[in-house]
Amino acid sequence: MKNDNQIDTQDKFFLKAEWEEHKSTWIGWPHQKTDWPGKFEPIPWVFGEIVRKLSFNENVNVLVQSDKLLESALYVLKKNGANLKNVVFDQFKTDRGWTRDSGPAFVKRNGKTELIKFGFNAWAKYKNYKKDRLLPDYISKHYNLPMTPAVYNDKLVVLEGGSIDTNGKGTLVTTTECLLDEKVQTRNKGFKKDDYEKVFNEYFGVTNVLWLNKGIAGDDTHGHVDDLCRFVNEKTVVLVQEENPKDANYKNLKENKEILSDLLLQDGSKLEVIDLPMPEPLFFDGERLPASYANFYIANNIVLVPTFNDPNDYKALGILSEIFKDKKINGIHAVDLVWGLGTIHCLTHEQIK
Repeated sequence: MKNDNQIDTQDKFFLKAEWEEHKSTWIGWPHQKTDWPGKFEPIPWVFGEIVRKLSFNENVNVLVQSDKLLESALYVLKKNGANLKNVVFDQFKTDRGWTRDSGPAFVKRNGKTELIKFGFNAWAKYKNYKKDRLLPDYISKHYNLPMTPAVYNDKLVVLEGGSIDTNGKGTLVTTTECLLDEKVQTRNKGFKKDDYEKVFNEYFGVTNVLWLNKGIAGDDTHGHVDDLCRFVNEKTVVLVQEENPKDANYKNLKENKEILSDLLLQDGSKLEVIDLPMPEPLFFDGERLPASYANFYIANNIVLVPTFNDPNDYKALGILSEIFKDKKINGIHAVDLVWGLGTIHCLTHEQIK
């Protein structure tokens, strides 16, 4: 889909790119042990390292369940040496901690920050989400930010933040596997590409949608794009590629690269695609895990990248260092974290200034 090059932002919502200046990063302190069965003990320390890195670059809003969990989080953050002056604790009960998907979209309208509330149904897979889906309401009320429900055909649209990525200029990338599958983990029954494109235009100011096919193996969200393909500047994406023909990802990732070769940006210019390697397959308890370097998070002065004790860790960090020359690239050990079936980008949500 490609419309006019110019975007009329007067009195319209607009979704900015992740690399634009943040007011804060939202993250939910871990408490749901069933997300990391048998491996929960190290997880708060991984979160502690993520928050520590962020806290020296921008404000961090940490969601905690209770006074007891607040004490626990404070203990970990103090031990880790976080800059607590930049950490705000929000006591709000959640089911789980995947803030990227349960949180609102922070958009701009007439130069001011507003919230778009989408429906959240735990990826049409899990039953524990009734608290998570109220997170946008909490942020809107507690921080006095206007909120608009994303309604289409009189229904609240279900959409997770990890299913989309944008260049902040009117182009958005997503996958058909996640948004259009009518048999597996269906988000909005009966929706076609045109329906989503109208939603993206109305609530994000998007005029151009790049549709990829399938996501990576092991992804229980059924095709989130933030494990697959990410904008790194207005004209460039990184796309994970698998070089082992016997790997489950090989064919699908090559197909996505071929699809991207024919797609254009909102102004009709060619999209630049940079390959990002994949780590060797990770398994735990017989389950393939969604380990991907594409699940990085772009903060104000740093980029946090999941690493997996893999030879390709250094290659991925080097590629991203060449791209983000004005930001420090920080690896975060994610071998334990990915047992929760997500890593850094899945856990964080930027609030753009």
